[in-house]
Amino acid sequence: MPLPALPRQQVLDTRITTGNRTDFIDTILRLGAARTSAYVCFANVHMLVEAHNDPGFRKILDGAAIVSPDGSPVAAAVGWFHGQQQERVAGMDLLPALLAEAAQRNQSVYFYGTTEEVLAAMVARARRELPTLRIAGTHSPPFRPLTPEEDAAEVAAINAVDPDLVFVALGCPRQERWMAAHQGQIRACMLGVGQAFPVYAGLEQRLPVWARKLWLEWAYRLWLEPKRLWRRYLITNSHFLYLMAQRTVFRNDAAIKTVS
Repeated sequence: MPLPALPRQQVLDTRITTGNRTDFIDTILRLGAARTSAYVCFANVHMLVEAHNDPGFRKILDGAAIVSPDGSPVAAAVGWFHGQQQERVAGMDLLPALLAEAAQRNQSVYFYGTTEEVLAAMVARARRELPTLRIAGTHSPPFRPLTPEEDAAEVAAINAVDPDLVFVALGCPRQERWMAAHQGQIRACMLGVGQAFPVYAGLEQRLPVWARKLWLEWAYRLWLEPKRLWRRYLITNSHFLYLMAQRTVFRNDAAIKTVS
């Protein structure tokens, strides 16, 4: 039986998966149930620019079963280039929705990454709100490269508890590289959700919905971590706007030549 798939549309150098949130949730859970090893990336502006600059990272996104439009500008770019309305499908929103649906379908989950404090808070919330959810396990790896022996032991430990979904929070692009490297080794659907872990754990606040709709989440993140993120937002966001303008000009020139 073939794996489920959703349509994609090209944005810059990355093929973005399209559909509504229900489509994404159902497809991801079906991928997990299939146990054939797949991974899901949640693409924001930073990730698209990274893929443009790095062919190796672009290949990683190409290999993903789903590349979700995590950022509002990415979702808007689908509409800009392809004339179809696409809602934002963010990892922070999909994590709690997937946990709730996994509990309904009796599917199990595993949390990999971040810190023991965050993991403990996540498990506490999940058990409080979703008592029937099967949490197969958690693991906070060290903040250094693993030895081959350590990596093999972690893969074996995850496979031993046999989760449907493995949520990964190692930060971009480390988590995407980790998932791609472990495709074919970990028998589950892996999801690189990054900052969704501390938000779900209740250790970090999120902007209200009205502010997210105004695309202000990046400003809030910058306010929280200015030293780490100022360069990314100043340079990366500017580069994204430049690339969007460049592709728009090329598209318009191509359309004019076609008409002529």
